[in-house]
Amino acid sequence: METADTAPTADALTFRAGTRSDVPELVALIESAYRGEASKAGWTTEADLLDGRRTDPEGVAAVIDAENSRLLTVERDGELIACCQVERRGEHAYFGMFAVRPTLQGAGLGKVIIAEAERFVRAEWGAREMHMTVISARDELIAWYERRGYSRTGQMSPFPYGDERFGVPRRMDLQFELLVKPLV
Repeated sequence: METADTAPTADALTFRAGTRSDVPELVALIESAYRGEASKAGWTTEADLLDGRRTDPEGVAAVIDAENSRLLTVERDGELIACCQVERRGEHAYFGMFAVRPTLQGAGLGKVIIAEAERFVRAEWGAREMHMTVISARDELIAWYERRGYSRTGQMSPFPYGDERFGVPRRMDLQFELLVKPLV
């Protein structure tokens, strides 16, 4: 594991927009970071809350193809190790589909990647805020985002029970909370 002295920097990583040819590898990365036994190798997972899939090739391709969206891929030494979605929504941007290879979590990559996503939406789109939704039961993940400057809004939206494109819930109290960070 990397220590604070050797934590990755943006210089050691390559950021680029995902392409259609990346879809199979991106789906595998996202699935491994969110669901199933592989996700438990990292410090954060949805595996205790949801079964089933997190995404599919069509969903990832839709993010890549959308006019006001980018699926930023992150490579180190030519190897895909992380990704995140940013989407322009007027004066703010949305951050989602954030995945870091589970065996690399906890080494400081997440901090570098989210900072680059924030820089990108400010510089390219003039976004004044970053928004995201997080399953409200994921306390450790919400605390991580709060340490990065995101605030809980208390605004909740329902989990799409019955739509297996979002997973198969293991409990009936799931909902999403909106987190917001000013970027100016």
